[in-house]
Amino acid sequence: MQQYPHLFSPIQIGKTTVKNRIFMPPLSTNLADKGYVTDALIEHYSNRAKGGVGLIVTEVTTVEPVYTYLPGDMSIYNDTYIPGWKKLVDAVHRYDTKILSQLFHPAYMAFPLPGTPQLIAPSNVGPYYAKAAPRAVTVEELHTIVRQFGEAANRFQQAGGDGVEIQAAHAHGLLGGFLTPLYNKRTDEYGGDLDARLRLTLEVIAEVRKQCGEDFIIDVRISGDEYSDGGLTLNDMIYVSKQLEAAGVDFIHVSGGNTIKRGSSMPAPGTSPAPHAHAAQEIRRQLHIPVSTVARINEPWIAEELIANGKTDICMIGRPNLCDSEFANKAAAGRTDDIRPCIGCGRCLTGIMFGKPISCTVNPSVQSDTIPPADEKKKVLVIGGGPAGMEAAYVAKMRGHEVVLCEKEAELGGLLRLAAVPIGKQELCKVIKYMAGRLRQAGVEVRCNCEVTPAMLSSDFSDYQAICTTGAKPKQIEAFACFKQTMTADDILSGKGFPGRKVVILGGGSVGCETADYLAPLIDDRFPANREVTVIEMTDTLMAGEGGPAKSALTQRLMRKGVNLVLNGIVTNVDETTITYQKDGVEHTIFDADTLVFAVGYTPVPVIHKKAVLIGDCDKVGNLKDAITGAYTAVKNL
Repeated sequence: MQQYPHLFSPIQIGKTTVKNRIFMPPLSTNLADKGYVTDALIEHYSNRAKGGVGLIVTEVTTVEPVYTYLPGDMSIYNDTYIPGWKKLVDAVHRYDTKILSQLFHPAYMAFPLPGTPQLIAPSNVGPYYAKAAPRAVTVEELHTIVRQFGEAANRFQQAGGDGVEIQAAHAHGLLGGFLTPLYNKRTDEYGGDLDARLRLTLEVIAEVRKQCGEDFIIDVRISGDEYSDGGLTLNDMIYVSKQLEAAGVDFIHVSGGNTIKRGSSMPAPGTSPAPHAHAAQEIRRQLHIPVSTVARINEPWIAEELIANGKTDICMIGRPNLCDSEFANKAAAGRTDDIRPCIGCGRCLTGIMFGKPISCTVNPSVQSDTIPPADEKKKVLVIGGGPAGMEAAYVAKMRGHEVVLCEKEAELGGLLRLAAVPIGKQELCKVIKYMAGRLRQAGVEVRCNCEVTPAMLSSDFSDYQAICTTGAKPKQIEAFACFKQTMTADDILSGKGFPGRKVVILGGGSVGCETADYLAPLIDDRFPANREVTVIEMTDTLMAGEGGPAKSALTQRLMRKGVNLVLNGIVTNVDETTITYQKDGVEHTIFDADTLVFAVGYTPVPVIHKKAVLIGDCDKVGNLKDAITGAYTAVKNL
């Protein structure tokens, strides 16, 4: 707390005092059961309360029964939900943490469960991914929905909750949709000018206040700027915030962007911290109630600076608290190196739309860090010091085993060291540093520059349970190795290979695109020293299997830099000086390339110990999340 005095000072929200300025914003978990609170939800939120968060805003909580946001989201549309909510509230209050429920009507963003009627919206304008146009909601329906918001808030109050958040940000759901001119094309009392578009949100606030009284916290989440042509501007939202304060709102939760412009509301990894802080600062200057900001506040010092420099009163810290439930406690104790680093990859939410529960790349046990002791203590040898090996060694040590980790290179990290090299991937360095530091603290014996041989397995480690995490090696296409200069993407990222000025990369997956991004000039200014980079991908998409802000940001960067992206391109012939490919039945030959780069996938490294437990890429090539989660799961049951 001495290191971050502003962050850990109390703050007055309405008539309630909150112990610190670290609030947890809503993050969907898919842990509810038909809208009801489950034991998993209680554990999830109480762990964050135990971890020191001052106030928690729960995930989306629907206020009526017809439209579902996600199959596993929460609800409170009738009294049968109150007992479960009371258990959750009591569990959070046990740690002097306040809790708000985020009330929400999904409207045109509802999940299309069988039997769902036509979706409603401000107008017959649906989101870009809609499969059918919604219908404009009627004024009579709006009056009913306003009452349902108030009744839902009252039920949460009966459960002991401290207040509610009204979601009106991101052109998201009914209220956000009514507020933005991108979706609201109405000409009645709920559309047209900004005051009319804000009317529905003000009616909801008035109804909640009427049913719950003055002691109940109401906050409204807004986009301080939608960053979109035709969308809400900062000037719009300063005005809106003044109206919200006049309506009796207790604080404003300033986010930004919308669901239309991908990456604007949920920023891509590697982008600047606190991207919406400028909007929060401008809004805060005009108000007398507290203001919060949110997004990519991944380290305590960032939050401290934002508050100390007057940009915000509160920091909403979401995914970092998901990644490490003890984020706040560790920051308060000055143990920042012990905070498990959130890399902003967004994989926590990747499976949400497919009904999977929330997860984390770096923290395979999102719910609890409890690792049960082993019934039988063993000697364990971990072969390989990449992310899978480091996770396996740590979990084995925590279970009480005697552990030795052998890594043939001079440093730990494996392929993760190369993955951290491209633009926007620097936060992976924090993962390596954290995992290596955790091994030291746990007392794991780590031997670098130590390649395990069959002789060692039959002598020094003959009585050890072996765990093999030796990873994978990049593939090469032997028929194309005749080109005058070839190398793999890994060669480039490791510094073992240095390409020329006209580079062709085979493979438009994540590795190929990130390597192209790394090699291409920062700006496409035709400077003579710039590299000319071509990516040839045989399918019709880049980075297949990836999605969200990271993919969008990287694709946009490649296009801005002038990288030549060839999709549906099949390389048919390579000789010493030319590369020939077919696209759409037309043959093209590249005559002036000087380097051919292979980014065509990986193959598992052969395993020398046939009885070893195989984990990570040496078992099945996957991503970082696969490696860490696989190691955690396998060794937790060893």
